[in-house]
Amino acid sequence: MSSPAASGLAAQHVPVLLEEVIAALAISEGETHVDGTFGAGGYTRAMLAEGANVIAFDRDPDAVREALPLADVSGGRLTLVPERFSRMRQALSDRGVDTVDGVTLDIGVSSMQLDRPERGFSFQADGPLDMRMGQEGQTAAEFLNTADEAEIADVLYHYGEEPKSRRIARAIVAARPVERTGQLAGIVRKAVGHKPGARKDPATRTFQAIRIHLNEELQELEGGLAAAEQVLKPGGRLAVVTFHSLEDRLVKRFLKERSGAVPSGSRHLPEPKKAGPEPSFEAVAKPVRAGEAEIRANPRSRSATLRVARRTHASSWSTAQKGTPS
Repeated sequence: MSSPAASGLAAQHVPVLLEEVIAALAISEGETHVDGTFGAGGYTRAMLAEGANVIAFDRDPDAVREALPLADVSGGRLTLVPERFSRMRQALSDRGVDTVDGVTLDIGVSSMQLDRPERGFSFQADGPLDMRMGQEGQTAAEFLNTADEAEIADVLYHYGEEPKSRRIARAIVAARPVERTGQLAGIVRKAVGHKPGARKDPATRTFQAIRIHLNEELQELEGGLAAAEQVLKPGGRLAVVTFHSLEDRLVKRFLKERSGAVPSGSRHLPEPKKAGPEPSFEAVAKPVRAGEAEIRANPRSRSATLRVARRTHASSWSTAQKGTPS
């Protein structure tokens, strides 16, 4: 089978850690793989180039619409699902699919969303404060202009790990109405003090936090990991790419728990007994990060972390804990 780079199907957007993800998936021709976050389609194109049948999820109507030409030339090997990936199990069942050979999740905002000012995800170019992945529900502007100061501060602290969350929240409330990405970035920079030429813009954490809050990204990730556990067949591979510590800690904790890892006790005491269901994942690999060459070509890859694991024959923990077969 040709490499992804050798195929026209892979000739557009190149996502982070693409070669590492495809190597971890170890795709055999004819397998069925889920791309839980289609975005600009980079992982899906590479999976198709390896001979997989791909079921691609995305809650963004723009991504699904722009994927239609690829589906048309895929020879029926690409199925598009306009859904959140946390609803993977039910969406697959509705399409007559019970199990799959691989699930890939690329967590966070897509390059397509970041690069379009009208979507309001980035402060690199001015645009309306939107930030909705699914283009429905409350916008970032609506949240910032109606939430009280304490709620805004809590969001910035918990989802952005912003140490100056209260100062920033106070400045946002004082500047209302806040309607544009450039305006919000300016408010944050003034509130915390911006040093030109600094490696990281002080507005980064604030934009991240608001986006995660509006799109329920951590809850979505938890649901997606549980769904992947349910749909992966024995020997199926899970690959998850994250971009900040909140997401990575969640994935790390999930795989550690599901693989039966427990904290080591004192060497003077008996080995602690493993409790709970049988491990549903094994072969949990060490985290993989982008090399210098990729970081130079794509600075966004600097913060990316890939974690992979293989599904065992055990029941998924959700069904095992209910006492029903998977």
